[in-house]
Amino acid sequence: MNFGHAALVQATACAGLGSPFMARLCSLFAQRLRPTFRVADRVLNWPGDCSNQGDAVPLRLAAALHALVLQAKCPALCAAYPPNTADDQTLWSAVETAFSQHSSFILDWLESPPQTNEVRRAAGLIPAFSTLAQEFGLPLITSELGGSAGLNSNWPAYGLQLPGGRLGPETPELMLSPDWSGPLPPLCRPGVKDRAACDLNPLSPASGPDRLRLMAYAWPDQPERLKRMHVALDMAAISGITVEKADAALWLKRRLAPTVQGAIHVVFHTIVWQYFPHKTAKTCLKLLQTAANRATPSAPLAWLRVETDGKPDGAPILLTIWPGNQTRSLGRMDFHGRWVQWAG
Repeated sequence: MNFGHAALVQATACAGLGSPFMARLCSLFAQRLRPTFRVADRVLNWPGDCSNQGDAVPLRLAAALHALVLQAKCPALCAAYPPNTADDQTLWSAVETAFSQHSSFILDWLESPPQTNEVRRAAGLIPAFSTLAQEFGLPLITSELGGSAGLNSNWPAYGLQLPGGRLGPETPELMLSPDWSGPLPPLCRPGVKDRAACDLNPLSPASGPDRLRLMAYAWPDQPERLKRMHVALDMAAISGITVEKADAALWLKRRLAPTVQGAIHVVFHTIVWQYFPHKTAKTCLKLLQTAANRATPSAPLAWLRVETDGKPDGAPILLTIWPGNQTRSLGRMDFHGRWVQWAG
């Protein structure tokens, strides 16, 4: 797949995530990128699949440029980025200035895969957790696969505003308010016995470089999202949650080894399964099935996932519970949590 087509695919995806600026920038990548600079040479000669179904190279490039803006390292680029306005020629001229003046930074950035940790995805997780808590009357143990900086593992700290009700703490520092349709979930606050997460490349919410990487993947024309990310990172830094650096399958094997009586163990993940190597995904499924065979009413197991099904209108919220091997579709949600269609 050539870079031009890949960039247009990525632009379409970004437009669907509410960033017209990103859609425009990726379209400019497709139209104007030429082998004039070291950065362009690297991108145009990318050895693998550069589309958003592979290495997501346009996304990496856009985030590298945004990182320069966030650090105010390229005045020309800052002047062309939101909240400022610039025509296509001015914007592209600023991009080429960044390619020329900051090639080493951008080339280094391109070597790392995208790191997004969208905290609004918790809007689809919290009602699922409250559903489990009401159904079983047990506290939760949660294990997140692909946890990045642990923002979604910090779900008990977030409020969720719903039409006619709310979930979460009485005075949350961060309130999620998705466009909600469908019935209300149980308005109960689950007890939490233990929380943990893993990631192949975990980011620390207390680290300056790691925070920059996460902020760079929240786009410059999304000021509310940037603000929410700041707050969520500050909260995660004092939450006590550490995302362990580990392969998902090896980590899950350890997490599922003990059967804890009097708690429901929930393994969950959001928009990460597609990035797992086939062997890792296959092993995780086997581990879940093995643990499912040991599940009892006093020590149930649940698998909660929000993963793409190939449709452009968000992702399904699926929940499997053992014993019983029941899989339920709880609804759908936007990839970045802007809306939730709850089925209950």
